[in-house]
Formats: sequence, structure tokens, C-alpha cells
Amino acid sequence: MTVLRMCFVVVVSLPFVLYYIGKARYIERHGKDFSEERRYKMARRCISIMMRNGRIETESYGQELLPEEGGYVMYSNHQGKYDTLGIMFSHPKPCTIVIDAVRSRLPLTNSFIDLVQGSRLDRNDMRAQLKTILKIADEVKGGRRYIIFPEGGYDHNKNELQDFMAGSFKCAAKARAPIVPVAIIDSYKPFGMNSLRKVKTQVHFLEPIFYEEYGQMKTVEIARMVKGRIEAAIDGQMNRKARPDQVPDSAVTHCK
Repeated sequence: MTVLRMCFVVVVSLPFVLYYIGKARYIERHGKDFSEERRYKMARRCISIMMRNGRIETESYGQELLPEEGGYVMYSNHQGKYDTLGIMFSHPKPCTIVIDAVRSRLPLTNSFIDLVQGSRLDRNDMRAQLKTILKIADEVKGGRRYIIFPEGGYDHNKNELQDFMAGSFKCAAKARAPIVPVAIIDSYKPFGMNSLRKVKTQVHFLEPIFYEEYGQMKTVEIARMVKGRIEAAIDGQMNRKARPDQVPDSAVTHCK
């Protein structure tokens, strides 16, 4: 694993890292006093500092396609440690993440997950997994927005998709909520390349898939459909130059 940029960002951002870790812990102790909007605003501020100091640029497309009301679940391909950060920075309204319980306990990650009130999934306990799925479904019904990576891992995925786990779509199905496919491109580069040169990633929010469209489908079929749409979006971007009418609705340049 190449950690050059990650170490560089932590060192350069150390005063901010220490401040925000302390702030996140304070928020956890006084949780009722901090709305999801305030938490999310702070999380995005942390991400913007990291992007600026890490020389990372993210272009985002399709925010106008996101459902305006209610909760939904975003299903994205998975490439590396930057994926969640790129999506959250590109997503204007508060959202959170489902993460493996073991990985969530890593330094910095633990505080960040607590800050955005994410859900931890225990891969070794089926009963706990079901409980988490039902919890997420209830929260989505209540209007929360989640990011899920149905591939599970990202070892050397780069811009190639792996199999999508059908079980990950139970959250959206039980909530009868819209599914928003998300295609990320070159998201492996920030923390997957042994370099400090400037890198650019892309986040594409695709057309939502509403329950009326997928409600009668099995989760295996839903997984296949979502993977196909993400794959097509990535192939389209990789195999042709963007047309003039494909200018991003919200492009972030050096986090200005």
C-alpha cells in the first residue's frame, strides 16, 4: 500500500487534524446539540482541507439528478480510501456511510465515522449484520442518505468493476427507497499512487432507480442492473472525449 500522499497530508494538516479530532469528540459527548447538517458541514470542511493540502481535485456531475426529498441509498464502485471523501464533498446534502466495523476503528477513520454518524457492519456476525441492515433501512425511511460500496473491497480495482454483492441492496429494498448509482473514476489515484503530483478524480451521480422500477426484482437482479449502469457510465467517460454539453454542474478545483 502506498501511503506517501496520506502521510504528507496528515503531517501538513496536523494542526487541523488535532483540532477536528478534538471537535469530533466534543460533538460525540454533546451529540444532541449538533444537527446532522452541522456535523456534515464540519466533515466537508475537513475533506476540503485534506484535498487542498493533498493536491487533489474532484469534478462532480449529476447533482441535479439527486432526489430532492426523502432518503435514498447511493451505490458506488469502490477504488480506494478516497472514495467516500470524494462522494461526500460532491454531495450537497448530508449523507453518511456504511463501513466495515474493523476498518472503521482505524485512527482518524473512527472519529470521522462518529462525526457523520455512519453505520458499522460486522462481517463476522450474521445476526449483527441483519440488525444493521434493518437500522439503515429505518433511517433511510426517515430521510437519511447512505453511501454503500457493494463490491466490498477495492484491492487493485482501479476503474474496473468487481462483482456487486446482492445482499448490500437489501437496505434500499426494505426501505423502498430510491437507489442512486454513483460512478467514480480515478478515485484510486490520491492514496493509491506513490506520488505527490496533482491528481484529478470524477464523481458521477446517475439517474435514480425508484422502487417502482426495482421492487419486483430479486437483489441479484438489482445488483446486476446497478453495476451495468455504473460500468456503462465509466466506459463512456473513459472511451470518448467529453462533449461541450458535458460540463460538470459542480466541479471542485483545488478546493477553492
